[in-house]
Parts: sequence; C-alpha cells; structure tokens
Amino acid sequence: MVRTFLSVAFLVWALGFLWFAVDLPQPAKKMATDAVIVPTGGAGRIARGLDVLDEGLARRMLVTGVDPEVKPDEFAAQFDVPAAQMQCCVSLGFMALDTRGNASETAEWVEQNDVASLRLVTTDWHMRRAAGELNRKLPDGVRVVRDAVPSQPSMWALFLEYHKLIASQIAGWLNV
Repeated sequence: MVRTFLSVAFLVWALGFLWFAVDLPQPAKKMATDAVIVPTGGAGRIARGLDVLDEGLARRMLVTGVDPEVKPDEFAAQFDVPAAQMQCCVSLGFMALDTRGNASETAEWVEQNDVASLRLVTTDWHMRRAAGELNRKLPDGVRVVRDAVPSQPSMWALFLEYHKLIASQIAGWLNV
C-alpha cells in the first residue's frame, strides 16, 4: 500500500515537473490594460514593461521589489526612462522582498490607483507562481493578463521554481 502510494506520488510529481518545464508561459498578445506590473529579479522584465508603456498598452507601471537603495533618478538613468515618463507613469515599490511581497505590494497599489486590469510581466519560469500569489491578493474583478518574458532557464532553476510553485499552492490552500 505504501509502495503504491509513493509510486503514484512520484509519477504525479514527475509528470507535473515535465509539464512545468516543457510548457512555459508565453508572451501575451497586444491588448490594453490599465497598468503593467513588473516584479524585479529577471533579465528583460523591466525592459518589457517599459515597452508596454511605450506601445500605449498601459497607462502606468509599477516595478515592485525595488531595492530601497535605488533612487528614482538612478532607475531612470539605468533604463533610459525620460523624466516625464518617470513622473507620470512609473511607480517604484520598495516594500517587497519576495514573490509574496510583490503580490501584496501590487494589490495595495492596484487599490490605490483604481486599476481594473493589469499586465503581469515576469520571466516565463516565474509566471505561474507570481500570478498565483497575485490572484490570491488582488481585489475581486481585477483582470490579469500574463505576459511572460522568454528565457532559457537551467534545469536546476526549473527544479527549484517547480518546488516553490508547489509550496505556494499548498500555502494558498491552507491560507497561510
């Protein structure tokens, strides 16, 4: 009985990992949302968020999880953001330390800015967990468009993120 349970559990885990590694989320189609949300941490995320702004697909952008040492003018210089765009359209969130924190910081910002739809821009391997955490924190009725930044993660990175996703799902089910 125990051997059968362990065999089935391993098979479910292995098939889940295969799905997770092979079927990574893709970039979103061009559609407008009220805002674009970019958690820091992966190459290409901020550039993609700024492209969304430049293309007129969102009015505002929140970059969540910014290091408190980073000054807005330093951010603008690093990512070549014009001062006018920084002032009107780009918010830097300094409170989040991890994916759960990104979701909390985003939910608070969404409520303060009357956002009804948003585009979540994060790396393809991070999208499922980031979107899951965000969906648990957002007010009802906020539409989320998942816009994955393609990457080439190592098998080790996928292995770690798969287990973080499992832990995140379990925490969500347990409401912890």
